[in-house]
Amino acid sequence: MSLNREEAENTAKVISRALPYIQRFAGKTVVIKYGGNAMVDDRLKQSFARDIVLMKAVGINPVVVHGGGPQIGQLLDKLSIETKFVNGMRVTDSKTMDAVEMVLGGTINKEIVNLISSAGGRAFGVTGKDGRLIKAKKLVVSQKTPEMSAPEIIDIGHVGDVESIDKSVIDMLLKSDYIPVIAPIGVGTDGASYNINADLVAGRVASVLNAEKLMLLTNVAGLQDKQGEILTGLTVNLVDELIEDGTIYGGMLPKIQCALDAVNSGVAAAHIIDGRVDHAVMLELFTDEGVGTLITNQK
Repeated sequence: MSLNREEAENTAKVISRALPYIQRFAGKTVVIKYGGNAMVDDRLKQSFARDIVLMKAVGINPVVVHGGGPQIGQLLDKLSIETKFVNGMRVTDSKTMDAVEMVLGGTINKEIVNLISSAGGRAFGVTGKDGRLIKAKKLVVSQKTPEMSAPEIIDIGHVGDVESIDKSVIDMLLKSDYIPVIAPIGVGTDGASYNINADLVAGRVASVLNAEKLMLLTNVAGLQDKQGEILTGLTVNLVDELIEDGTIYGGMLPKIQCALDAVNSGVAAAHIIDGRVDHAVMLELFTDEGVGTLITNQK
C-alpha cells in the first residue's frame, strides 16, 4: 500500500504521538477480554488482531481471554439442544458442556490464533484445562422470592467459578515470545470441565499476572451516567457510589465487579471499551481520548 506525501506525514505524526505510551507500557502485561461485535464482524476481527500484534511488536505483552456465548447458542440450536438460563447464566448439562468445549476450545480459539498469525504475530491457544491452567469449582446459584423462607439452591450444571490460576503456564508462553489466547474453560478437582464467565477469567488472569491493564471489550460505548453521557475516568470509590445510587445496574454489574476486583488486587487500571470501534484496543492504549471508561484505584 503506497501513501501520498500528506498521508505519510499523518502516519508519522500518529506514530510520534504514540511514542510516550509505547515507552510507558513496554515490558508490561495487558490482559484483553475479547468478545461481542469485535468477535463476529470481519473488519473488526482484522483490526483487533493487528492491534494485538502491534502491541507485541513494541514490547508490550498482550494476553487474550475470549468469550463466545452467541456462537455457543448457534451450535446448540443446530444440535437441537434446548438452552435454559438462570439469572443470566446458561444451564450447562453434559451435552451442553461438550458443545461449549467444541466452540470455545476449538472453533473460536483456533480462529483467534489464526487471525493473529495472519497479522504477523505468534499466538498460542489454550483452554484452562491445558496444564491445569484454571482450577475451577462448581458455581453455586441460589434465588429467593418473598414467599420462600430460605433461598433455593439451583443446579446449573457445569458452570464454574475460578478457584485458582497457575500463572506459570502463561509465563512460559510469554517468555517464549507467544501471545497467549485463553478459552475460559476450567477443570475441577474431579477432572470435570466447567464453563466460566470470560470477564471473570480475564480479571483473575490480570490479577495473578500483576498486569498493567485489564481491557474488557463490550458492545457499548462505556459506562454511562443517568443522562446517557459516557463516564471516562473513574475511581473505585466513585464506581461504588454509582452502583449504590443505581447508575450502574443489571447486566453491566458483573463486568464492573470484575474490573473493581482487578484494580483492588493490584492491576493499575481497568478499561471497559467499545469493541465496535475499529482499533479500539490501540485507541485506548495509545491515546488520551480512548474509546470507553477507565477505572483506577486512585483516591
